[in-house]
Amino acid sequence: MARDPDAIQQEIEQARDALAGTLDALAERANPKRLVDSGKDTAKAKLGDPKVKFALIGVGALVALLLLRKLFR
Repeated sequence: MARDPDAIQQEIEQARDALAGTLDALAERANPKRLVDSGKDTAKAKLGDPKVKFALIGVGALVALLLLRKLFR
């Protein structure tokens, strides 16, 4: 059964519009600036957690103590 050329053209246009929308969404999600900003926000949130913050302070103090001990030996 033959299909109406106008219906085929309309389906093609709808598919093209849907594809364009999908590509725009993917381009927005893969934007390097947005990814960097998201990474920064995630890192700030993790470092703001008291468990992580105080653990890093403790590790830094331990490293500093070990370096000072090695220097003055």
